[in-house]
Amino acid sequence: MTDSSDNRKMSGRRRFLLVTTSVAGAVAGVGIATPFVRSMMPSERAKAAGAPVEVDIGKLEPGMLLTVEWRGRVVWVLKRTPEMLQNLEKLNAQLADPDSKREQQPDYAQNPVRSIKPEVLVVEGVCTHLGCSPVYRKDIAPADLGADWLGGFFCPCHGSKFDLAGRVYKAVPAPTNLVVPPHTYLSDSRLLIGSESKESA
Repeated sequence: MTDSSDNRKMSGRRRFLLVTTSVAGAVAGVGIATPFVRSMMPSERAKAAGAPVEVDIGKLEPGMLLTVEWRGRVVWVLKRTPEMLQNLEKLNAQLADPDSKREQQPDYAQNPVRSIKPEVLVVEGVCTHLGCSPVYRKDIAPADLGADWLGGFFCPCHGSKFDLAGRVYKAVPAPTNLVVPPHTYLSDSRLLIGSESKESA
């Protein structure tokens, strides 16, 4: 009887040790695997950097430029005046890609004004030459930019010029027009930059 009782006790202890060791091993395995799994997932900061940005353009006055950050890049939102829009047509002969044939914009912005709504331009504020930041110059024909200047964006680093649709002038270092990021309108006064779908808001 003693032998049988001892055997049962030993068997019970073995089972207990086996279960305890298995549980401890599983916990340790999860503990070790978690940092590796987490390292493969994008961080909250990375998710935020790529997330669409909602912008209120309700108070944007004609001629005003709003600067927004999306994915670590500067994005400009310009509310153009009727005069600015009329001047765009006068510049075609001086531009390298007046019809925006190169893919620097989504299909819905491949038009003479390079935008969804004619009066609102949305472009990345990054020169397509070496990534400098151009300056918004809405003044007409200043002495330093020449008589053909009707307002636009001037890159002081190497002299590249872009009109008020972000189209690049001929004979400047920048090879292409400014990039138009994906965007959509949530309402007349709310713009979503970084997405073409309202569901992303």
